[in-house]
Amino acid sequence: MKRPSPRLGRTWLGVNFWSRAGGPLMWRYYDPKLVRDELATLARHGLTVTRTFCYWPDFHPEPDRVDEAMVDKFADFLDAHVEFGLTSVPTFLVGHMSGQNWDPAWRHGRDLYADVEMVSRQAWFIERITRRFHDHPAVTGWLISNEMPSYGRRRGDPPAPREHVTAWAQLMVQAVRAGGANQPVSIGDGAWGIEITGRENGFSVRELAEFTDFTGPHVYPTDSDPVRQNLNAAFLCELAAVGGNPVVLEEFGLSSDWASEENTAAYYRQVLHTTLLAGATGWLAWNNTDFDGLADQDPYRHHPFEMHFGVTDSAGRPKAALRELRKFASVLSEVDFDRVRRADTDVALVVSSYLERGYPVTVSEDDRRLVFDSLRQAYVAAREADLAPGLTREEDGIADDALLYLLPSTRQLMAPTFRRLGELARDGATVYLSYCSGTHGGNRGPWFAGLDEFFGVRQELRYGLVAPILEDIVAMRFVEDFGYLRADQVLRFQAAGNEHGRAFLPVTPTTAEVLAIDDYGRPFLLRNRVGDGWAVLCTYPLEYMASCQADVNPEATYRLYQALAAAAGVRREATVDDPLVFADVLVHEDGRRFRVLVSQHDGAVEVSPIGRTVADKGTR
Repeated sequence: MKRPSPRLGRTWLGVNFWSRAGGPLMWRYYDPKLVRDELATLARHGLTVTRTFCYWPDFHPEPDRVDEAMVDKFADFLDAHVEFGLTSVPTFLVGHMSGQNWDPAWRHGRDLYADVEMVSRQAWFIERITRRFHDHPAVTGWLISNEMPSYGRRRGDPPAPREHVTAWAQLMVQAVRAGGANQPVSIGDGAWGIEITGRENGFSVRELAEFTDFTGPHVYPTDSDPVRQNLNAAFLCELAAVGGNPVVLEEFGLSSDWASEENTAAYYRQVLHTTLLAGATGWLAWNNTDFDGLADQDPYRHHPFEMHFGVTDSAGRPKAALRELRKFASVLSEVDFDRVRRADTDVALVVSSYLERGYPVTVSEDDRRLVFDSLRQAYVAAREADLAPGLTREEDGIADDALLYLLPSTRQLMAPTFRRLGELARDGATVYLSYCSGTHGGNRGPWFAGLDEFFGVRQELRYGLVAPILEDIVAMRFVEDFGYLRADQVLRFQAAGNEHGRAFLPVTPTTAEVLAIDDYGRPFLLRNRVGDGWAVLCTYPLEYMASCQADVNPEATYRLYQALAAAAGVRREATVDDPLVFADVLVHEDGRRFRVLVSQHDGAVEVSPIGRTVADKGTR
């Protein structure tokens, strides 16, 4: 299965930039020397690009006037980039930043997407700025806005209608092109749309990708499990590829008020290297500097932690984050990143269309949350198993070139999709499904017509009820050899979940063979021959249960995935015998193959890659 990682043509590694003299008000207090000192520090550490901002109230003070003094300062700022060999991605409509919204004085509360005059004025402003700078050598791309979902609607208001947002965004992109620009352009919305998060905010990542050139997730996750936390950004980058565009991690980082320098460095290392393996092709940290001198200025006055997201401190001294970016720049150079791609994979994680589509009457936010959480936990387990998973989305049609299809704690699929999975199994693939009854009381149970026949069982559910998991620990006791697992082995799982989801599927095998049983002798894992392939059913919602728990990873699901992969004939080109060290492969266009190892351990560990030999010159 292909794991595409389309490119912009030039790798972006840099930061979001406000000068420490002024922050969002930097253009009022513009200091050419200080700006050059700040840019020089970034360049010395191997960074190549900044994301920069036209603070909208200052640049567009009247509906039909651009402040030329501000524009002249921006011109000097771009000239300074050229002096230090840097490029920049200007952002036009900046009315939201770091916990505060600012309007141009003339907005008067009008709708940014549907009010025809407001839309016209935004497009006019964008075209004017673009005409001024479209041929400037420092400009390497454009962004329409900054996190418009947080700006275009007041807190508590419903999201803007998707058709309004998509039409507005298309007009803004057309304004960039009307201004003469041919550099890549995107929206700057954060990629928080329903296809990524399962929550509707009006900004469809899929629809916006039709007329933009890259997708830019803004990722600031928190979690209760360290391994999930370290992989959150990577998982979101995988989902953000829904439209087929290059994925640029447009914002990521953390405040020094939230973590020590040592732990900040560790988080940056994790995000940079795991998103590299997830197909990201650009990285823009938030942000270039701390702002201790702006404690009396909004937004820092009321969001004081926002003062300390910088990769340099308020005196311009490098912090741990900048040192990690410099190391990562060396990695990108060593592998000649512009000419490498991710290795293909034999393992597909199936993304149910119920994550992103509102089918009539049936889909709730709980359903979407279940899809997201179970998929993310499966992604973690697959990484621990060194399976290098790719995502295949039901909405786009299931890819036909994998050997193993994983449907983790999956409750809902379209009928044609389930039929298609049967065809893939008959052609030789292995299809794995772990049962989940759902996390709410509506239409409990599986939504698959033909489940019994496909998996070779007779389900014994009672209508309206679940078969609750009463034990705190459930045991998967193997009674047959399966992949790497032997008939005497036992995998144990911590039970968790609410009254609806903490339930198993009681079945009686018909044509299926029982591979593993629980402590009561009930079928836990079954395999049914389907044509030339296999259908494998797990009667417990392993991924859902793990997703509900803190400090759970690594848990035993990764061992089950390893066994599934072995039984399905999956090639693991790079693997280590340690679930807390992830292994993957990057392929250079000249034929070299680079093993990439990412450790989750707190300290140094020694591991030796095992499996198929790789002729490489750059194992890392």
